[in-house]
Amino acid sequence: MSIVVNIYYSGENGSARQFAKEMISSGTVDAIRNEAGNIRYDYFFPLGDEETVLLIDSWENQESIDFHHQSPMMNKIAELRDKYNLHMKVERYRSEDTIPDTDQKYIRN
Repeated sequence: MSIVVNIYYSGENGSARQFAKEMISSGTVDAIRNEAGNIRYDYFFPLGDEETVLLIDSWENQESIDFHHQSPMMNKIAELRDKYNLHMKVERYRSEDTIPDTDQKYIRN
């Protein structure tokens, strides 16, 4: 069972989008994706909110999250978050490894 963390970064005047772009262009995103236990690290832009960026961050287990939190990447993230004066809302979920049969009929492959 993996752990999925949704982080909503919000700012002003496009700062959240600039943050995401700099995370990518600086190589920080690629470095995080290469950390042991990382499953997904992707940014999305909500259609109805130009000032928010959603990060979907998924890990194999709590140990891999703890390792990530101790990595040099966290300093870079904090530095950029401060640079762009961002605020955060965090949601955390445990993901099942499979989709139940009762849900399969609603999924189009």
